[in-house]
Amino acid sequence: MSGKRVLGILGALAMAVLGFAGNALAQPVVGVPHDWQTNFPPAFTPVMERVESLNNLLLVIISLICLFVLVLLVYAVWRFHASRNSAATTTTHNTFLEIAWTVVPILILVIIAIPSFRLLYYSDKAVDPAFTVKVTGNQWYWTYNYPDLGDFTVESRILPEADRLKQKPQMPRLLAVDEEMVVPVGTTVRVIGTAVGNSMHGWTVPGFGIKKTVIPGRLNEGWINVAKEGYYFGQCSQICGDNHSYMPIAVRVVSKAEFDKWVDQKKKAAGLAPATDFASATPPVNR
Repeated sequence: MSGKRVLGILGALAMAVLGFAGNALAQPVVGVPHDWQTNFPPAFTPVMERVESLNNLLLVIISLICLFVLVLLVYAVWRFHASRNSAATTTTHNTFLEIAWTVVPILILVIIAIPSFRLLYYSDKAVDPAFTVKVTGNQWYWTYNYPDLGDFTVESRILPEADRLKQKPQMPRLLAVDEEMVVPVGTTVRVIGTAVGNSMHGWTVPGFGIKKTVIPGRLNEGWINVAKEGYYFGQCSQICGDNHSYMPIAVRVVSKAEFDKWVDQKKKAAGLAPATDFASATPPVNR
């Protein structure tokens, strides 16, 4: 009887351990494409929310233009059919129409340009970022440097399929990496991008509304502020060579406490001093 109890206790402990491991592996995979997806991915940052808003405005404008053109075509086919117009018209000029089809497109472009420029300026510079992550495109992997938190670097490479199935089976195929870029939830992070070698790359995460072409010898800037914890994915969007299709982008968004622990671990692994809590650090000055 006691032996059965012991076995029962051991079984319960084993289930608890397996359950804990399952929960650890079941971190939310949030920003990932889905089958038959036809629209934008969900917006996970303020920038992407504004991108969606602009897209919705453009959809209304282009739908109205298409409807207007369709009405004109149907009217022209009906009004100027050969059975109704045995003799061709000799009209060569109409002042009102000339002015209308010049002024109306200008007004439409102005309506589109104002929110477009506002979005460009909004997404270009981070306001009071907590810290900076320098993204570098290599041939063919990514490196993420954290200069404000101790100047350590993380290399991010695609996981071969066999390793993905063993180490991170919950991650999507061809998007899983060995080391993700890690950022804290609800925090403004400046992202600076560049590249090494002789090739450009594109650091693109659709759900973040960020698409930066990183160029050797140049710096491009953007920012993210993700409101929900989880894993988010993107891919290199610039055709950069043989392994262009094997440069996935994975960003892990964690709590601020977990982020501080992760920074401490990376600094210790790099032989650096213990990390300072990023929340209490002085934000870098915008230049």
